Amino acid sequence: RVTDRFWRVQEVLKYARHFRGRKNRCYKLAVRSVRRAFVKSTKARREKKRFLRALWITRIEAASLEHGLKYPAFISNLLKSQVELNRKMIADLAIYEPKTFKSLAALAQRRREEGFLAALGDGKEPEGIFSRIVHHY
Repeated sequence: RVTDRFWRVQEVLKYARHFRGRKNRCYKLAVRSVRRAFVKSTKARREKKRFLRALWITRIEAASLEHGLKYPAFISNLLKSQVELNRKMIADLAIYEPKTFKSLAALAQRRREEGFLAALGDGKEPEGIFSRIVHHY
């Protein structure tokens, strides 16, 4: 029983070795510090995911602005073109493969222009539709 307690104390002190002051020597202080450190590390793992996603979005936005597209238009047109790359991969392409990213930007730009042309149609209104637009001839 005594040996179990000894090893339990040693395990806590092992995790507290890098702390400053008495927290790395006194068990009572070390327990509190180690518990707090574990809680913070758990929260930090969630925070890291948010931070990295924001970083990838910032990088994609900067690279897409170089090619004349804003981030929302770039991503939505890639999705419409059925490009199945996640934001991490697109950000890596923007940094390490600029020519590949340029082709993705060109694809998104083409898709965007096709959408504008489809929205405009041929410029004529369909038959039987009454419009409130007043034409001044």
